[in-house]
Amino acid sequence: MLLDTDVLVDFLRGHAPAVNWLTSYALPIGIPGFVAMELLQGCRDLAEQQRVEREPARFAMHWPTRTDCERAYSEFAALRLVEGIGLLDSLIAQTAFGLNEPLATFNTKHYGAVTALQTVQPY
Repeated sequence: MLLDTDVLVDFLRGHAPAVNWLTSYALPIGIPGFVAMELLQGCRDLAEQQRVEREPARFAMHWPTRTDCERAYSEFAALRLVEGIGLLDSLIAQTAFGLNEPLATFNTKHYGAVTALQTVQPY
């Protein structure tokens, strides 16, 4: 299973349902590399950035393959005007799809348009 940014933000903020769910989940959990970058983008100072840099190291980080990027491009072109999917959401979705892994997220608005992607509401 891969985690989306919203789930990791809840975890980093110590949101009890997120912490409980992640600490009790038995299967391997990974994060798309672009999720880690989104977390860094939200940091307000160096101390917060250093903390955020340490946390994703708990999980295997996955980057999209060339094939994933090509699918993301096609999907982005087809869905950005109609569904409002963002560039990074397309890349994150195709990374999960390429690995045949579900994506734990609450972002059903954008990811719901990606019909091939399996999403899971984690808690």
